[in-house]
Amino acid sequence: MAEDTAAARDRVLAARSELAEQLAVLEASGRAAVDIPARIKRSPAKVAAVVGGAGFLALKGPQRLFGAARQAVTGKPAPLPKSMLPDEVEKTLRKLGKDGDKVRGTLERDFATYAKQSRKDRESLRTLLILAVARPLLNRGAKAVGDTLLMPDAPSFKARLEQVRGRLDSELRSTADEMPPVTAPDGPPPAAPPER
Repeated sequence: MAEDTAAARDRVLAARSELAEQLAVLEASGRAAVDIPARIKRSPAKVAAVVGGAGFLALKGPQRLFGAARQAVTGKPAPLPKSMLPDEVEKTLRKLGKDGDKVRGTLERDFATYAKQSRKDRESLRTLLILAVARPLLNRGAKAVGDTLLMPDAPSFKARLEQVRGRLDSELRSTADEMPPVTAPDGPPPAAPPER
């Protein structure tokens, strides 16, 4: 019985030390991943590239580049005309007399509604095409940025792991000194439970 108790205690202590080691690795990994000042000191170019890329996306850089490329290929768009209505419509409106302002207002409102609707249709198609192309690229870029930011580098991780292990070892030694030793109970072994 004493041997079983000692073996069980050894297994518990081994599991506890394994858990403590895994917690130490997890803590060191987390601390190394969020140690931004150390990352900046070790590789300022990488940090500048990540921050620059995030700023580029935040300031709508891809949209501006796309617009500039489109303008370079197709040329500058023609300026808007002074009057948006064709000459024939203008002549018809002049012939209507006093009610011309009301007719003009109605035509302009209807045309404005039509223009808004057609703009929404064009934008929805353009947005659909852009998202079909850009979404995989943005997903891949976001994953790369996340991996870069949250992946600890080896030297920083090792240093943090040694700090955590040292702290945990000192805590373990202090708690081990406080624990009473396990001794085998004196007397006969307990009776087996009755069988049914």
